[in-house]
Amino acid sequence: MKFAVYGYETWVLEGSIIQKFSVFERRILRKIFGPTKEVNGIWRIKTNNELDELINHQNIINYVKAQRLSWFGHINRMPETSTVKRIHKWKPFAGRPAGKPKSRWDDNVRNDLKKMKLMKWAEQVQDRSKWKAIVEKAKTVPEL
Repeated sequence: MKFAVYGYETWVLEGSIIQKFSVFERRILRKIFGPTKEVNGIWRIKTNNELDELINHQNIINYVKAQRLSWFGHINRMPETSTVKRIHKWKPFAGRPAGKPKSRWDDNVRNDLKKMKLMKWAEQVQDRSKWKAIVEKAKTVPEL
């Protein structure tokens, strides 16, 4: 399914996008795993919970969020002089428009870190092996 998530490290995930990808993923998984035959001989489609167990809770949304965390760690380990880090830390001069503010990539990632209860992430991000373990854990966290 990597073809469906091209450039995903930089996405801002909103409710509608999450819903569309979840539906897409379940449709593909139902075709892959096929229907279930009941004891009485009747065939039925697999439920979302059954599909989730079959893929060990590693759905496409958690994969995207984990890869965003990986990219976030990579950016934070970069030297301060790198162009990518300077762009990441840049703050525009103009204010944001009135109304509900749109979610930003950084806000999404920090919310994911809060959901994973990572309070001292700035220290952990510097150790690549620890951060890689955190990213792998994020792929299976159902609340994420």
